[in-house]
Amino acid sequence: MPADDRTDRPSRYRLAATSLMRETTLDALRELLLERPWPTITMTDVAVAAGLSRQTIYKEFRSRRGLAEGYALRLTDSLVTVIESALYENPGDATTALREGYATFFELSGADPLVMSLHQGKAPEDLLRLITTDSNIIIQPAAERLAQTLQRSWVNSSPDDAGIIAHAIVRLALSFIANPPEDTAAASANTARLFAPFVAAPPPVSTS
Repeated sequence: MPADDRTDRPSRYRLAATSLMRETTLDALRELLLERPWPTITMTDVAVAAGLSRQTIYKEFRSRRGLAEGYALRLTDSLVTVIESALYENPGDATTALREGYATFFELSGADPLVMSLHQGKAPEDLLRLITTDSNIIIQPAAERLAQTLQRSWVNSSPDDAGIIAHAIVRLALSFIANPPEDTAAASANTARLFAPFVAAPPPVSTS
């Protein structure tokens, strides 16, 4: 076995273990949110539900605020995942890909207990800041990942265009979390019409 493989293997195991721990923790938080509101949930509650130590949860997320950010990051990351899938399933058809991606995201976010709490008059200030004044914390990572997809996929966007388009797609999706559309099918179709010309546009041909 090459020496590099032996060196990289422990690192890959650690990354996999950390990812699994985060997902387990966030899944446990989601289950708790189905039972009671966010302000009543402690880090100890989450640790017990996840089957992990409180110290482990604090080491990974640092605080309740960090835990909320992790949960919100996973939600915006789900937008990127569904749009990525739709793009690869609909090569050359940006309108269909974006419509399907947004429609799936509306379905996922509409059923999320933390999102639902925002619309029931129970949203604490820390959660409201996450989708308003502090929203860049969760927008930027999702936009960067989507920008990579726009460059690697059939869209073949330039790095600059990919960054601009991806940021707009993610930011608009977040605005729908704060103010969900009454007609999700129409909102998905309209949003697709808005972005499709930019996603489908071929890169400019150099004249030099």
